[in-house]
Amino acid sequence: MNVAQVRRPIVPPTPPRAPEGMSFLRRVAVIRKNMIATWGQRAYEEDVIKGRFFLHNSFILNRPDAIRHILLTNYENYTRTPAGIRMLRPVLGQGLLIAEGQPWRHQRRTLAPAFTPNATANLVPHMTAVLDETIAKLKTKTGEVIDLREIMQRMTLEIAGRTMFSFGMDKHGATLRNFVMEYGQRLGRPYFLDMLLPVSWPSPMDFARARFRKRWTAFVATLIAERRAAGKKEGAPPRDLFDLMDEARDPETGKGFSDEQLVDEVATMILAGHETTATALSWALYLLALDPETQDEVASETRGEHLDSMADIDRQKFTCAVVEETMRLYPPAFLVARAALEKDNAAGVEIEKGDIIMIAPWLLHRHEKLWEQPNAFIPKRFMSATPPDRFAYLPFGAGPRVCIGAPFAQAESVLALARLIGEFRVELVDTGPVIPLGIVTTQPDHSPMFRITPR
Repeated sequence: MNVAQVRRPIVPPTPPRAPEGMSFLRRVAVIRKNMIATWGQRAYEEDVIKGRFFLHNSFILNRPDAIRHILLTNYENYTRTPAGIRMLRPVLGQGLLIAEGQPWRHQRRTLAPAFTPNATANLVPHMTAVLDETIAKLKTKTGEVIDLREIMQRMTLEIAGRTMFSFGMDKHGATLRNFVMEYGQRLGRPYFLDMLLPVSWPSPMDFARARFRKRWTAFVATLIAERRAAGKKEGAPPRDLFDLMDEARDPETGKGFSDEQLVDEVATMILAGHETTATALSWALYLLALDPETQDEVASETRGEHLDSMADIDRQKFTCAVVEETMRLYPPAFLVARAALEKDNAAGVEIEKGDIIMIAPWLLHRHEKLWEQPNAFIPKRFMSATPPDRFAYLPFGAGPRVCIGAPFAQAESVLALARLIGEFRVELVDTGPVIPLGIVTTQPDHSPMFRITPR
């Protein structure tokens, strides 16, 4: 499809692009506030940008063939950077998202059965129950000015709680949200010494992160204890993700997860399944409020159906395209950074041991060589007979380390957006721009206010 033939699309606001020649110290200062704002125009035009990071080279890769090599062909040669480990370890421990080598392979094999399409389908009733409750509450707020981002955070947290534990998050939701906010606002931001020091040398912020981790893991252990106390009928099939994870065994070794490992895996799944999905839905609602015609197309696709199965979700082709286009413009993980363990050649890019490789979905998804009208909101580009290159579109990563929960997140996002837009017309109250910030995830600089009315 030639997207230029579509009616004139909206182009949502973005941060100003960094001036060429930004000093190193200035760049470090900006990184803490908004990584996206450190990239200049060249990063959206060139295939490879080579720079220096302390004693090593750094590369921004925008070439799908080179990215394929890093994430698929020779992925074992690339590990997380010290700063990346520092940002994730306090909240995820040694869970699947951060583990490397043999521990990662064990975790991936063990968890895989819990995230098959059939397993996801069995969790849809938990999603629909929460959506029914959310829509009922929203019907009492029609005509009012509301914060849909906060509502999406509460809704996806409730879905995460029920799909993981089969119980609601009324009791623990506020505490979990406070943990997420505390970490994101201060401890999850990179500081100069976080980037300079090797992981084995604690930075000043690592001490605060260690104190946070002690409180955080105790909280997750409490959730697990409550779920275990609720028990399970002998011989009954698994009723939630916790059952699946607790019973999971590595098909090669027969080994399951220890209690300590289970805490890290549960923390990973709750955070990955809650915050990133809430953020994606918030951006989708914002885009649809900016583009009422596209919003009406989403509403007409549901045809007033009560969607409650994977088959129903799979029929929402246009709504799925809206979700995909939203994650193109606002990828939840805006940057993947890796350090080379050994010398390599990535499709012609010569890489030395210790070099830093940056694959930025934010840049890749808006690159002028890879996308027509890259900054415009055009969902129908994802309904074309010619899909984008697999390594030019990375909302969930790619290769062996692709997000294991991608089918779950996609189903939840499509279901929620179809149901919400099928019930309500969404309008922006705020007239000012909403600027994306690259801090842990691609977040809005403020929560815009909305008004909803029944359809």
